[in-house]
Amino acid sequence: MTKIALITGASRGLGRNTALALARQGVDVIFTWHSKKDEAEAVAAEIAALGRKTAHFQLDTGKVAGFAAFAQALKAELGKTWDRENFDFLVNNAGIGLARPFAETSEAEFDTLMNIHLKGVFFLTQAMLPLLADGGRIVNLSSGLSRFSLPGMSAYAAMKGGVEVLTRYLAKELGGRGIAVNTVAPGAIETDFGGGRTRDNKQMNDFVASVTALGRAGLPDDIGPAIASVLSESNRWVNAQRIEISGGMFV
Repeated sequence: MTKIALITGASRGLGRNTALALARQGVDVIFTWHSKKDEAEAVAAEIAALGRKTAHFQLDTGKVAGFAAFAQALKAELGKTWDRENFDFLVNNAGIGLARPFAETSEAEFDTLMNIHLKGVFFLTQAMLPLLADGGRIVNLSSGLSRFSLPGMSAYAAMKGGVEVLTRYLAKELGGRGIAVNTVAPGAIETDFGGGRTRDNKQMNDFVASVTALGRAGLPDDIGPAIASVLSESNRWVNAQRIEISGGMFV
């Protein structure tokens, strides 16, 4: 039976790259997008061009109130397009960046990060459990910033640290259903994340390269295929792990 993945925030960046990497491995892909429908439709066309079935939904992963309706719509799509009641892989990827000194971070900024990166991941995963197949897999996106510290990233990194703890608890509690749960923690990657700080700011890019053992900043193609590999049958015994994919940043 063809595997089906659900990826949040896959209209761009690492989510898009992961969607395409999975499609190339023969996985059908359902994904969410937040605000750019044209980009979502372009990704859907790329997935279809690879011969895979796909569907996409608008979803604000920072608003828990919308999750029940999303689950209903997803269940209907699974039945209509795949003649199934469940999917196999959940990738909690959607997120935003915020660089702000600790002393200047507002409560509103903190809450926005928490709602998307921690509360949203917690309750969206909860809402998806009835639709996630036994023996399925979950990957939660964290960050190298949960291991090393850079000024201005305290709130963002704190949420990612919470996601890593949540991952271990999910692995423990969902193990009875044969569901494996892991964290993937990218280092600095050249995308438009955080306003394209790593991709477009030469000073930042040079700095990242200088503290990375492999001598450069990461690329989306370094991450998507790695996530696809974590989800593959070859890694079925990997569970409750934090897997950093940073090229050796700050080793």
